[in-house]
Amino acid sequence: MKYSSIKLEICYLNSLKNSIFAAYTNSMAKHAGKETERIRMVWKSIPAQLSKENKKFIYGAVKSGGRARELENAIQWLVDAGLVYIIHRCKEPQQPLNFYEDFNAFKLYLLDVGLLGALSKASPNQMLVSNNVFEEFKGAFTENYVLQQLVTMGDLDIYYFSKDNSKVEIDFLVQTDRRIIPIEVKAEENVKGKSFSQFVKTDHADKHLKGLRGSMKPYVDQGWMENVPLYSILAFINKEEGNAYC
Repeated sequence: MKYSSIKLEICYLNSLKNSIFAAYTNSMAKHAGKETERIRMVWKSIPAQLSKENKKFIYGAVKSGGRARELENAIQWLVDAGLVYIIHRCKEPQQPLNFYEDFNAFKLYLLDVGLLGALSKASPNQMLVSNNVFEEFKGAFTENYVLQQLVTMGDLDIYYFSKDNSKVEIDFLVQTDRRIIPIEVKAEENVKGKSFSQFVKTDHADKHLKGLRGSMKPYVDQGWMENVPLYSILAFINKEEGNAYC
């Protein structure tokens, strides 16, 4: 009986989520006019864009031969409607970050992870299994979750970092009143990877950065980086902002 109740609740929540998703897509046709087709193409491409190793938005992934001048109005419509967040690349992890903003390179994230799940049609059951089937998507899903926390701060400057001549990419760079914080996001407890360590300890050692990693592991301070549970990233950043006035 208990299992049946849970199953019914999940069905109800999925139905509700799909209704909300349909309302968003229907509003595009109602309010976007001649841009509707392009908006929907951009919208539908976002899960695939985020599931790439390099999550930079690629116009050609929306449509073959797609160019900025064709799609930039559609992207701006989604941003203005509050359906997506646009996160630009920052070329240098140095204050003020907006001095080093690259307007030609950006990532698009959805309003929330529920929409990302609905748009991608990914199975919730697979999301909870520790295997490689949905490894890339789980990474995208987790990044979107972390961004949702960060944007609630309102005036927090949020970017990402990548280099043109390498695969090094830092998920987020934020600027608090105290310092620049590079943020790495990991979907599970496996946090192995050299890029983050190299970024902080070698490539930008002269800037004396201290990284922040969000993962499924508990809090630990490793000196060059602090690991916090994914759900507490917002609390960590809020504390950083608060300490600025002490």
